[in-house]
Amino acid sequence: MKKILVTVVLGVAALAAAQDAAQPAQGQPAAAAAQAPVIKDPAEYNAYVGAIQQKDPTAQVSGLEAFLAQYPNSVMKVAALQTLMQDYQQTNNQAKTLDAATKLVAADPSNERAIFLLAYFDRLKAQGGDPNAKQDLVDAKKYGQMGLDGLAKFTKPDGTSDADFQKMKDQMTGVFNAALGIAALTDKDYDAARKDLRAAADSSPDFQKDFSVVYPLALAYAGPTPPDPKLTPDPVNAIWFSARASTVAPNAQYQQQIEKYAKNQYMKYHGGDDGWTDVLAQAKANPIQPAGFAIKPAPSPAEQAHAMAIATAPEKMDFAQWEFILSNGAQADQDLVWNAIKGKAVQLNGTVIKAISTQFDIAGSLDDIDAKKADITLTFEEKLQLKLIPKEGASLDFQGVPASYTASPFMMTMEKGMLAKPKAAPAKPPVHHKPAASN
Repeated sequence: MKKILVTVVLGVAALAAAQDAAQPAQGQPAAAAAQAPVIKDPAEYNAYVGAIQQKDPTAQVSGLEAFLAQYPNSVMKVAALQTLMQDYQQTNNQAKTLDAATKLVAADPSNERAIFLLAYFDRLKAQGGDPNAKQDLVDAKKYGQMGLDGLAKFTKPDGTSDADFQKMKDQMTGVFNAALGIAALTDKDYDAARKDLRAAADSSPDFQKDFSVVYPLALAYAGPTPPDPKLTPDPVNAIWFSARASTVAPNAQYQQQIEKYAKNQYMKYHGGDDGWTDVLAQAKANPIQPAGFAIKPAPSPAEQAHAMAIATAPEKMDFAQWEFILSNGAQADQDLVWNAIKGKAVQLNGTVIKAISTQFDIAGSLDDIDAKKADITLTFEEKLQLKLIPKEGASLDFQGVPASYTASPFMMTMEKGMLAKPKAAPAKPPVHHKPAASN
């Protein structure tokens, strides 16, 4: 977040504080008395004016701190705290700025400028690894909601143009929503985080360049790992905002790491890296997501199974292709394959998972071989001699007759088992055997 977001609001706070400077009761014009609080005690008045008229911020801080200590219930308490908050900001004293803002909100719960600062800095402290990050987020959430609730009543300060006032409200809206969004993301409330962080990002072009907002928004759209079945996935927005985050990352190391993350998200959804460079170029060139931005998803497992079924005759497929179609295909595609192989002797190669004299559990696809998971049950009509029974993990050439199958988890039952040599090399799954995850 650029510092301008803070200084714009504080600049207005300083202007308002200056306009609120009270006059003593004696000799005060009636019009002025109606516009500002009145300090009736001359000593109190002199203390306030002596402090507020200091040109040096450090001297003004000393005077105002002394004034507030001596007159804690002064009618000028709010105005003094507003100026004090501004002075501490100008001298880069964040702790004192927040202390003044906290006191100001306690004295004036509708003070949007102080609430803005507290929501802004508490959120950034939490994201920056502050030791009290948990409490920072609690406070940021509280002030974020207070700020949004009060924004409708926030009136335009005197001397502020309509355009500047709208810009100010947009910035405040972004800060308040960002505070709520980061708190929600930390609590793993992804729906709320998406809503609030997207509202922050859309509130002003400055937030589209703010890494502390854009990257958490990408994570909110990506959702948890493993996925939550109750959360609707939004991979396209996750890809866009992670790509955008890589272009506004604070350093080269972050840029490389997040670009890699964004590309992996893209490949997971699209099924390959073709088109990725165009997406990244768009993210670099457009701070705001282009209207109609879309990414073509990878074919679904059912679509891949159908393409497989019509591309090759079932008799010429390997076992991995059978398994994929019978597990993922539409019923018509499953029937096409199953009717072609059912009841016909086939010769295959696999890895023994478990073997007894009349039944072997075998892994026939490379994925299941790697997982040491059986996908074939081979039964023999007669007991095998002990010396012919292979050890678990051994490669096996065999023949069997497909008799039945279950689609999930996949298991093919083969009858009339025989030990045999294959007619061809061991089956290997096609490159598309393991489908890209679809969303």
